[in-house]
Amino acid sequence: MAKIVDGGKLVIPESFRRELGFNVGDTVVIELVDGELRVHSRNAAIANARRLMRQLVPDDVSLADELIADRRAEAAGE
Repeated sequence: MAKIVDGGKLVIPESFRRELGFNVGDTVVIELVDGELRVHSRNAAIANARRLMRQLVPDDVSLADELIADRRAEAAGE
């Protein structure tokens, strides 16, 4: 269990913070999903975003290369 204290602050138990690698001053990502509050480390959120992108972009496609090509085409047209 956790407790909400003055100012709406949620006190996360030490064992949870340790397991998740949360330290004082860390930035975390929170989201509300189907009535549940979910808390993720910034690194976990980034890893999840990368995993989702890998599912959407084929292995043989480089989004960075496509962006560079688009920018060069735009610059050539100016």
